[in-house]
Parts: sequence; structure tokens; C-alpha cells
Amino acid sequence: MAIIDINGLSYTYPNATKPAVQKVSLKIEKGDFVILTGPSGCGKTTICRCFNGLIPHFYQGELEGKIRVVGLDVAEHPIHELARHVGLVFQNPENQLFALSVEKDVAFGLENLGVPRDKMQKQVNWALETAGIFDLRERAPHELSGGQQQRVAIASIIAMQPEIMVLDEPTSFLDPLGARKIFEVINELNKSLEMTVILVEHRLDLAARFANNVIVMDKGNIVLNGEPRAVFGSQEARLLGVGIPKVTRLYQVLEDENKLAGDRPPATTKEIVSLLSEVLKK
Repeated sequence: MAIIDINGLSYTYPNATKPAVQKVSLKIEKGDFVILTGPSGCGKTTICRCFNGLIPHFYQGELEGKIRVVGLDVAEHPIHELARHVGLVFQNPENQLFALSVEKDVAFGLENLGVPRDKMQKQVNWALETAGIFDLRERAPHELSGGQQQRVAIASIIAMQPEIMVLDEPTSFLDPLGARKIFEVINELNKSLEMTVILVEHRLDLAARFANNVIVMDKGNIVLNGEPRAVFGSQEARLLGVGIPKVTRLYQVLEDENKLAGDRPPATTKEIVSLLSEVLKK
């Protein structure tokens, strides 16, 4: 059974004139690393709010269809129960940081889950080390930079080791090097813990090599859903203005000019270098 199963989902925010998402059906398997992308306002964040029950329990609105997460009907189970299985990292880290120290913020979720103190300290230390912020553990979150706050928000989620981690543009406050490190951390959690990852992201040059599936939304609908190279190499993705990885776009330009051809469009620098090397040898 899919770890996330959405069937015929439509949702309209209170006082809105049209649905934010409409007639969406989607299955995500356990252990998947999914990139969710698309133009601004296409419904990405709305879908993410459904995974942990913020919709419909916090944002009221009008919900149609079925959403099941780890076998639980989202409409029938409260947010605090779904939070045991789904961790959500918001785009703006200030929305989920409120304690007087970084360490207390990271421990907050574990305290609410009733984790024993000795085990809690080990998980907090592990999360701080994993996110690269152990030296900031005694600092007040409001004193930190945006990038540091983003790392604290991520640490507070991974400390609970949820089955599903949803990240809504988690690198928006990070420089490219910091973003790459965060993606590597998330990828390691995906591989070592078989944690299902759903990443809302526009920086596809960095994120593409980690994903096994890409979902593209537009105007509240899923318009593309498949393996990264197939999605990024499609004409539809190009026409939608999705941030196709530069190596894939370079391949498309060279292919259009009949200077390069291959069975599969590259999604990483290593792949296009290998393809270009083969061409130069001929």
C-alpha cells in the first residue's frame, strides 16, 4: 500500500473564489524521494498542508476527495496524531521556532511525543550534528541568520525521525553550498532510514540528482509525474517554465542543433560530461 494515497482531492480556502487544487490523485511509495515543483501559486504548499492534517483541521475551507497517509484518513485523524508520522518544514523557519534556545526548539517535538529524557538527549544531539548546528545549541533562534534558522527547523523535524518528511522550499534562505549540504543530509536520511521525502523546490540543479520521482503542478493540477529525466526532458516542462536543471537544458539546446543525441537526457553534471566525452571521442 502506498504511504500517501490521494484520490480526487479538491480544496478551496475560505473566501476563495476557486479551488487551490482540483481533482488531484496521487500515490507516493515508502522510501520515495519526490520533488514537487511548478509555477508559483500552482498548489504545491496546499498539497503539503494536506499531508499532516493542517488541511482540513487548521485551514477549514472546503475539502473533497480522500487523503490517506500511512494508512490513516487525514480527515478523521487529528494533527497531533498525524505529526507522529509526518514532519513538515515550512518555507519560513520563523513560523516554527519559538523556544529560548536552539536545543529546546529541537527537543520540543520529542517532549510532546513523551520520549524518555536520556533517549531524547541522544536524538537531539544527533539531529544537531546532522544539521551542522551543534555549536549553536545554546543560542536563541531569533539571534540566528535565516540560513541557520532553516537548519534548526530541519533539525527539529529529523530529531523525531518521522516516516515522511515534507520540506517546503527548505533552502530558500541558504547559499548554494549550504543548500547542497542540506540536500545531502536529506538524501542520507532517505537512504539510511528509508524516510519518504517530499521536497518542494525550485533549485532543481542541486536537488535533481537525489530524487527518484518528480511531480509538476500547474493551476491546481498535476500535469507531469514521473522519473526525473523523463519529466525534465519533456516539452511540457519546458513550456511551463519549470526550472529544468541547466545540464538538461544544455542537452536540449545541443540536441535541437543536431550536435548531441542520447537515449536519456542527463540530470547531473557528471552525466553530461560523460556524454560530451563520448561525442568528442567520435
